[in-house]
Amino acid sequence: QVQLVESGGGLVQAGGSLRLSCAASRSIFIIDAMGWYRQTPGKQRELVATISRTGRTNYADSMKGRCTISRDNAKNMVYLQMNSLKPEDTAVYYCFADLSIRYWGQGTQVTVSS
Repeated sequence: QVQLVESGGGLVQAGGSLRLSCAASRSIFIIDAMGWYRQTPGKQRELVATISRTGRTNYADSMKGRCTISRDNAKNMVYLQMNSLKPEDTAVYYCFADLSIRYWGQGTQVTVSS
């Protein structure tokens, strides 16, 4: 099992930046896939970015060039740096970790004003 706690969300103007953090309750060294999804009301949760244990990354087309995912295995942390934010990036952002099942955090709200 693992508990995930996200932080770093908030209100930002269009064009601004935010850095989301995901703190895991246990060592993430052996956890392969971790990353971020986001969800807006009435829509399905959608992939933002993933990162493997070896640092291989994958990004949603809508976020390529505007965000960077990273992980610090020593600190049990995963980060999502988002730049050039747009109003359509407004959503609740969820961290996940894949063990035998997928674990989710409680989410952090990101609101981008125009």
